[in-house]
Amino acid sequence: MAHQQIRFTVILKILSGLAVLSLLSACATVGAAPVFVVSQQPLVEETPTIVLPTPMPTRPPYVPGTLVDYTAQTGDTLPALASHFNTTESEIRAANPIIPEQVTTLPAGLPMKIPIYYQLFWGSPYHILPDSQFANGPAAIGFDVIEYVEASSGWFKNHTDYLGGRNRRGGEIIEYVSTLYSVNPRLLLAILEYQTGAVSEEEPRVDISRYPLGHEDMYHLGVGRQLYFAANLLNNGFYGWRTGELKEFDHLDGRLERPDPWQNAATVAIQSYFSKILDGDQYALAISSEGLEKTYRSLFGSDYVNDSDPIPGSLQQPELRLPFLPGKVWAYTGGPHTAWGEGFPLAAIDFAPPMVIGGCAPTEEVTTAVADGVVVRANSAIVTLDLDGDGDERTGWVIFYLHVDDILVNPGSVLKAGDPIGKPSCEGGSATGTHVHLARKYNGEWVPASGPLAFNLEGWIAWQGSEPYQGTLTRFGQTIRASVSSDQSTRIQSDAR
Repeated sequence: MAHQQIRFTVILKILSGLAVLSLLSACATVGAAPVFVVSQQPLVEETPTIVLPTPMPTRPPYVPGTLVDYTAQTGDTLPALASHFNTTESEIRAANPIIPEQVTTLPAGLPMKIPIYYQLFWGSPYHILPDSQFANGPAAIGFDVIEYVEASSGWFKNHTDYLGGRNRRGGEIIEYVSTLYSVNPRLLLAILEYQTGAVSEEEPRVDISRYPLGHEDMYHLGVGRQLYFAANLLNNGFYGWRTGELKEFDHLDGRLERPDPWQNAATVAIQSYFSKILDGDQYALAISSEGLEKTYRSLFGSDYVNDSDPIPGSLQQPELRLPFLPGKVWAYTGGPHTAWGEGFPLAAIDFAPPMVIGGCAPTEEVTTAVADGVVVRANSAIVTLDLDGDGDERTGWVIFYLHVDDILVNPGSVLKAGDPIGKPSCEGGSATGTHVHLARKYNGEWVPASGPLAFNLEGWIAWQGSEPYQGTLTRFGQTIRASVSSDQSTRIQSDAR
């Protein structure tokens, strides 16, 4: 009987009763895929070959407390590093006495010694993309995704989805999702290209009417809503790692992975994203130099590797006031919770006029500008206030308002702190009561509401609770508790002048 050699990199699943595989030879070189010989049978289907690059070296099982070298990356904080290396802030400080007592973000490039406590199942140390390429921030300026898609030869330029109250075509879809979630349009387009051939192939590789990005959920049918899922999941990974709250993630086959402690947030975001839709060799390929990164480089070149750091060291929030008129008493109804979508980042807090707590009743109260700035967006219950005045919410500090009705400002409006913006409501997303949702961004990145760079409104500091929406505001020993009950413990008054 004739035989044929087939190189396998994935496991063949063969129905019972078929011919038994005969192993004739092993690989001659270390790291090569094993060679099997299969008896030719008409019912045996060959699995496509996936060629993987040489595996990256793994980390050794360090002796507990070993001091390892680490170079601070953009956006690093001590609580996050303590989580990544399974150590404590006090131990990191003891090994690095140069770190100031009241540090917020660490300066990128700072050499450090960190005591490490080894954990099993560390993932790949390979960095896929720099953090500068993750958010819809400075690195996205100058990139016109609509024009880029229109000039491509792929199927996506002629694809239309109904999103945000109207039909959007091709690059408009990416631009819309990118703006909502503040994820770099290049990254979203590269993912769509990697999985579907959006800009390079005339016909999609998958059924784009169903689940083209692999997330099988009836609420995410079609390309646009699959991109909602992708952007949300990417944010979960990025900000979960940035804050140290993401410590591990599961694969489709139940395998546990803990990100390499030296990893950067953008890479962890991509790893955790692909872990939910790909497995085995497909996952390994996607997070390697031959996977999404190769697609990214083929689309956009490699100049991005030298982009500046989006989050500087010792970042400080500008002075902000409470988002309602001086002398007014409102209720603190939501502690740190997601800025947009579900999960991380826990970048938003909520305030409501106390008389309408618990329902979506209209109110004559107005929400106000927390600082001087220029309005960038003012539609669909969203207002964004750009504090650096350049009119681009991808740069500098930006305040994001949600659930605003009867909007009183327009894009381009120049506001002073305390100027009215609109009325709190239930409009624009999920809401159980009339309120305003407030979040911050810096250079396109959502800034967590609690932690080293916590929300500070007239001296009131936000603290995260054990669950989203829980938490407190504290000032001079006084504590306000977040709750929709609108009882005395939730009430707060603006003292701004």
